Amino acid sequence: MTRPPDRDDVAEVTLSRLIAAPRAQVWRAWTEAGQLKTWWGPNGFSTPICTIDARAGGTLLIVMRGPDGAEYAMRGTYDDVMPLSRLAYRLQAFDTDGRIALDGHTIVTFADDEGGTQLIVHSRATALIAHASRMLDGMQPGWTQTLDRLALLMAAP
Repeated sequence: MTRPPDRDDVAEVTLSRLIAAPRAQVWRAWTEAGQLKTWWGPNGFSTPICTIDARAGGTLLIVMRGPDGAEYAMRGTYDDVMPLSRLAYRLQAFDTDGRIALDGHTIVTFADDEGGTQLIVHSRATALIAHASRMLDGMQPGWTQTLDRLALLMAAP
């Protein structure tokens, strides 16, 4: 059952990272499913399913598997894709029962910086069901860990 959101049902996160890799390489990590599967998700999570059609109107499907084996699907649509510069997508995250738990929007920007890539992620999500509020509580640490995993992968030789 969905319910109208109130102020406690919305979370917003903005994070930046200097990634030690060329912008084209970081862009591919975000836009190629095989690469995204290797780093997406917080610590202890894997991404067994990922499909990406990184173009305006294209779709995105990510299924994360938690340490306990539970799977969490996210489906979305790209609003804006400016190659090597910006990705903007809307997504819905589902709970383990297949209900839409979160409705969100994410903007990722990429810029050259000191031989690497300055990456900025801005994500906003609204909880649509009661227990999704705890998912919002995990947004900051989840995105932080996810970007840390990306940075580590990009820094590997």
